[in-house]
Amino acid sequence: MVVLAFATVYIVWGSTYFFIQRALAGFPPFFLGAFRFTLAGLLMMGWSLSQGENVFLAKAIKPAAITGLLLLFVGNGIVIWVEQFLPSAMVAIMISSAPLWFILLDKPKWAENFSNKSTIVGLLIGFAGVVLLFSEKIMASMSSLNSSRDLFAMALVVFGSMAWAGGSLYSKYKSSADSATVNSTWQMLAAGIAFLPGSIINGEFDNLNLASVSTDAWLALGYLIIFGSIAAFSAYVWLLKVQPATKVSTYAYVNPVVAVLLGIFFAKESISVLQITGLIIILGSVLLINLHKYRKPKPVVSSAY
Repeated sequence: MVVLAFATVYIVWGSTYFFIQRALAGFPPFFLGAFRFTLAGLLMMGWSLSQGENVFLAKAIKPAAITGLLLLFVGNGIVIWVEQFLPSAMVAIMISSAPLWFILLDKPKWAENFSNKSTIVGLLIGFAGVVLLFSEKIMASMSSLNSSRDLFAMALVVFGSMAWAGGSLYSKYKSSADSATVNSTWQMLAAGIAFLPGSIINGEFDNLNLASVSTDAWLALGYLIIFGSIAAFSAYVWLLKVQPATKVSTYAYVNPVVAVLLGIFFAKESISVLQITGLIIILGSVLLINLHKYRKPKPVVSSAY
């Protein structure tokens, strides 16, 4: 189950950069967030009720709602908004700072994390690998950036990464629901409702004509709801309960790798030697972060008296 959950988060979230941009071609950003997470939350609620789970547990709703606001409304909402004008490669690099925030914000695990040299070095190397992976695209797009707007957008993405890490840790330590599906239900519903005021204030409903939205945009939205939210997000919430946060945070390094590989195989994009080097460094960093798991315990020598 752990391997399947990691595979789901790694592969599915690696493809969502592409599908968010496809969905934004037909839907305004705040409406996209509201529609995606509200519908996903309602579907999750229906599933939880059909399984006989106690969905309306008051003590479980509050921490789940706070987590949903930090993760999906602030963290994911910032990504949706800035992808309107920032290159997705730059967004991916900013998001990949999340594992570093996991280390810095996880106070109960400071002693363990900061004493584990392979974890710290692995996180730093992984971030360097992501920068290397996208360095050519970033250099090519620098001339088209609007300095003041885009610097603000990049700062927002870093803040979103902090909010995502903080929300993930809050879910890990404060969640009172035993069921990951119940947790996910209220997290997504809270985020979906939070997106609505922004959509109304921006007048998105006034200019939205659902009949004119392309089939590609609808399919992209469907993928984000079913796979990005219901499957991958639920797997992520469950992993936070059963695995160390630093290990779960490696998704931020593997997702860009998956995104690049999908572009090569399905969009016939080319890959350079520099990018291949970045891919190898990132995958090596993930192994390094988990190095302590592969080490055999030292044999205990007992003395006879």
